[in-house]
Amino acid sequence: MDLQSIELRTLEVQDYQELKKSMKSAYLDMDDDHWDLASIRKLIKLFPDGQVCVTVNGEVVGCALSIIVDYTKFGDNHTYKQITGGGSFKTHTDKGDVLYGIEVFIHPKYRGLRLARRLYDARKALCEKLNLKSIIAGGRIPNYQKFQSELTPRQYIDKVKYKEIFDPTLSFQLSNDFHVRKILRNYLPEDARSKGFATLIEWNNVYYEEISTVINQKTVVRIGLVQWQMRPYSNISELMKHAEYFVDAVSDYQSDFILFPELFNTPLMAEYNHMDAAKAMRELAKFTKPITEAFTKLAVSYNVNIIAGSMPKIEDDSLYNVSYLFRRNGSMEESVKLHPTPSEINSWGMRGGSDLKVFDTDAGRIGILICYDVEFPELGRILAGQDMQILFVPFLTDTQNGYNRVKFCAQARAVENECYVAIAGCVGNLPNVNNMDISYAQSAVFTPSDFGFPTNGIQSEATPNAEMIVIADVDLSTLGQLHEYGSVQNLKDRRTDLYGITFNGKKI
Repeated sequence: MDLQSIELRTLEVQDYQELKKSMKSAYLDMDDDHWDLASIRKLIKLFPDGQVCVTVNGEVVGCALSIIVDYTKFGDNHTYKQITGGGSFKTHTDKGDVLYGIEVFIHPKYRGLRLARRLYDARKALCEKLNLKSIIAGGRIPNYQKFQSELTPRQYIDKVKYKEIFDPTLSFQLSNDFHVRKILRNYLPEDARSKGFATLIEWNNVYYEEISTVINQKTVVRIGLVQWQMRPYSNISELMKHAEYFVDAVSDYQSDFILFPELFNTPLMAEYNHMDAAKAMRELAKFTKPITEAFTKLAVSYNVNIIAGSMPKIEDDSLYNVSYLFRRNGSMEESVKLHPTPSEINSWGMRGGSDLKVFDTDAGRIGILICYDVEFPELGRILAGQDMQILFVPFLTDTQNGYNRVKFCAQARAVENECYVAIAGCVGNLPNVNNMDISYAQSAVFTPSDFGFPTNGIQSEATPNAEMIVIADVDLSTLGQLHEYGSVQNLKDRRTDLYGITFNGKKI
């Protein structure tokens, strides 16, 4: 074969005769199946960039034809006739969100030269350029006719996926980062070799940026951690003056978030040392409302989202350990610790919460798990299922053993949920507060473990047991690439056919 030149370019109307000849050779099994000139002319007029051909020595030997659709109008149960408007292509809209592939073929003589891969790559580049969510297409499974008596379409697809069976179309699509979204029945009824079945395949554009009403949506996010020194405070004013010092310092670095530790305000319990521990903690809870009011003002005035560690809260006469998110737009939300430690229950009478959710912010979707909660992998997985990007973990541990439980579990959550995890704790001693004698911490920001991230999975960390701040930048766009192209893909590779998670009676 004499290969003097190979070119990838947009299709032109004058290419039609060569296109027709190559297509008839590609579809010998489908009688009289070729595009007419009027359809090609219409596609080129409607969407010229979406019609791509590959030439060898100047001859058109293959093409990829596409339209843009508003996929919400069709959903996953459609036919080829419906998606193309019966060949009218009235379904094409420049305001759509999906690049829909309606044709790909290569002349049999030129197969094996990876020319189809060039066409697929051109589609991917176009999808990214136009900021579309994904590429979707209905794919043939031409070898299914050989196995129809022994395998269902789903069984056939699984065997192709695991390379137990080769299918010239599906095997190629899977190797090019497409995944099977659904099996379609009667998608292309005239496709006898596929027995009318098709795979609804999808390639996700990890660079897709949804047009958002949120101001200043960011991809590179700066996180500030406060490693808080326990010291005596005589009143709230002193405590908040110290807290404001850290908010001021972190905001000077244009940080998007600042994280305080769990129960950072317990030095105020010194006044109640004459009471038993449970009563003293309930007295401390009376400070929570004025502290939250002060943090609301700090978040706005210093233009930073604050995760104010955690504080005790009394609700319906029950005591809870609650973390607060103060957005820089003035709004506030709370996250209740689900798993009080045995010590919290026995000493203070803490109860666990019953709700878990991801919070939207102007710098990403975040989750909050307080200390012991991060040691329960189901919680992180539930939040990951809600597209969490950063998990914040305020903690309070007295020994290095306790700290290591938080650290190791936080690192595991970052790996298994493909997200960033930020932890911040208290350090130092409080000799005049019962049950709060010593604290040990090494605050840090953890990352997934793959290319594009630090080899040790640590973005930044504090010096152990020293009061300080940690500033770290994390790139949210890198998470999107990891989800689709990571060396391993923990979220996508879960065997949900074997196991799952329920929360409050609902399957996650």
